[in-house]
Amino acid sequence: MERKTKVHAETDKQELVITREFDLPLELLFKAYVEPDIVAQWMGTNVLKLESKKHGSYQFETTDPKGNKHRFNGVIHEFVPNQKITRTFEMENTPLSVQLEFLEFEPLTDDTSQLTMHVVYRSVELRDQILKLPFAQGINMAHNRLQDVVSKLN
Repeated sequence: MERKTKVHAETDKQELVITREFDLPLELLFKAYVEPDIVAQWMGTNVLKLESKKHGSYQFETTDPKGNKHRFNGVIHEFVPNQKITRTFEMENTPLSVQLEFLEFEPLTDDTSQLTMHVVYRSVELRDQILKLPFAQGINMAHNRLQDVVSKLN
């Protein structure tokens, strides 16, 4: 199956650019990132906190198949409804460093939209370490779930 989410990693750069077109109006795509109930459904996580505003923060918790709990969190630095979210992302209790994420939402037509994520890591080595994980497959699966969950709201 073709991956609809594209992950672009330039050699010797400490960033990724992730793009995905959705068969969703812009407002619904944006809502999928800011409404706790919707985030919980497509991410398969418990939303402990989600303050969708400038200087807001979030904290999510997942449980792996062995029952271990994993938390990730961040701070929202910029929040422009239906346009962009700039935030940090950190996985607690891992050696992975904080990353900076620039999420941009844009309409393509009345019924389609695109998400572009520009993710900046502390180093090229850290970015490359992330790419060795099943990262691209995981984000594609998450975006597929987002499309499915939010389509039912439309």
